[in-house]
Amino acid sequence: MRSLRLILGDQLSHSVSSLRDYDPCLDVILMCEVWDEVTYVKHHKKKIAFLFSAMRHFAGELEQKGYRTEYTRLDDLDNSGSLTGEVQRFCQKHHFERVVVTHPGEYRVLKVIELWQSKFDIPVEIRDDDRFLCSAEEFSDWAKDRKQLRMENFYRKMRQKYDVLMVGDEPVGGCWNYDIENRDSPKKGLKVPSPYMVNVDEITRDVILLVSEHFKNHFGNLEPFHFAVTRDDALKVMESFIEKRLFSFGSYQDSMIEGEPWMFHSHISFYLNCGLLQPLECVKAAEDAYIKGRAPLNAVEGFIRQIIGWREFVRGIYWLKMPKYSKQNFFQATRKLPNFYWTAKTQMNCIRQCVIETKQNAYAHHIQRLMVLGNFSLLVGIDPKYVHEWFLIVYADAYEWVELPNVYGMTLFADGGCLASKPYAAGGGYINKMSDYCTNCHYKVTKKNGSDACPFNYLYWAFLAHNRQKLKSNHRIGLMYKSYDRMSDDKKKAIRDDSNKFLSDIDRGTFV
Repeated sequence: MRSLRLILGDQLSHSVSSLRDYDPCLDVILMCEVWDEVTYVKHHKKKIAFLFSAMRHFAGELEQKGYRTEYTRLDDLDNSGSLTGEVQRFCQKHHFERVVVTHPGEYRVLKVIELWQSKFDIPVEIRDDDRFLCSAEEFSDWAKDRKQLRMENFYRKMRQKYDVLMVGDEPVGGCWNYDIENRDSPKKGLKVPSPYMVNVDEITRDVILLVSEHFKNHFGNLEPFHFAVTRDDALKVMESFIEKRLFSFGSYQDSMIEGEPWMFHSHISFYLNCGLLQPLECVKAAEDAYIKGRAPLNAVEGFIRQIIGWREFVRGIYWLKMPKYSKQNFFQATRKLPNFYWTAKTQMNCIRQCVIETKQNAYAHHIQRLMVLGNFSLLVGIDPKYVHEWFLIVYADAYEWVELPNVYGMTLFADGGCLASKPYAAGGGYINKMSDYCTNCHYKVTKKNGSDACPFNYLYWAFLAHNRQKLKSNHRIGLMYKSYDRMSDDKKKAIRDDSNKFLSDIDRGTFV
């Protein structure tokens, strides 16, 4: 059967299911850069350049392997501008008998593809994306009849399924989770290795020029550009992490240092999420480092948990709960996103640092996202739809399947506890413990109230007080309410007054 095989921009794997049983005599592979996919939100310039360059390199690899490949560039004159338009155009051009595509990562794209069979009047085969370690069906079976869906329980199942860090039926070291050992504060003078940087080649230079011409108004810095855009270079990034950073990753994975955006993290989420790396190969590389004594157990387990635990869990939640999941708003938050999320023009140094680094790199590590940028959004009451859109725009590893559950579930508790067991809210003390940001801040983290007090301090208590009816039964924050109840009436009034003034200034756009 003569088939058009579509490969999407986050499916850059030679083992992707849409390529299986490819017939070189009959089939054609289609890849396309289309306006709809880069403008439905105004993606970070560097994110667009990364994906277009990786797509072009991948198409070239397919051609070298002998695959018949059609590739639509963004500025091709006959580019229809949409996935639907391009598939229709090539179906008419080559008279295909079916379209084959691997299941997309985003619900909105799936809904588009599901219309093609009737629109084009030819069969459309949507194949499972078996690059993930847990299918949507398997996750649904696991979730069935459970009162609570908790990542830790799911993670243990995945460890057992893939025999990762296991001795028989028991975890290596006797514990499943070493997170308690992964919360060290950054030491003064801590030396952070430089990340692996890839030189820009001619293909990437062409893409950078394209993006600079067509997406001037999009957020972010386009250069310097050092992303890996091929599997070979993505493997080098992963190997560099194992060799230079994994040893200290566990201890300092939650740490933040001004001017050190990369810290000891792996920086492979870009490549996992677009297909250049496979999850199990990264897991096995880290496990092998532990077995050979090159990295401690707390670091290796923490890294592995992010991949076979958290990454697979949030994808399972996404496909289990969509489309209703994207409408959740447990706290009924309505505030708009402050402008300094785009400009970094704020005297709150922690937010300023995280936004600057996001703008420069299309990257921030998970604590910057969760406990600075996300924590602020939660405490201030920003509407989840605005936070979701911002995170989807600014990070090069962001696709809706991974980003939306992290924002709605983990960051904002907008799902009311489906994904996380408590809101991840914190005052300035947490940021001060885990970073050096407070040293150079206009506001004083040691002050709890007043015009020069760290806003996180009073916003935290105001958030708890305002949402007490919704949260009072949550056993994980019960002690915080006991602490609040012991405060004097004057202290509670100061918290209310400072918070009301702050939120009023945010609404007027006058807070800096």
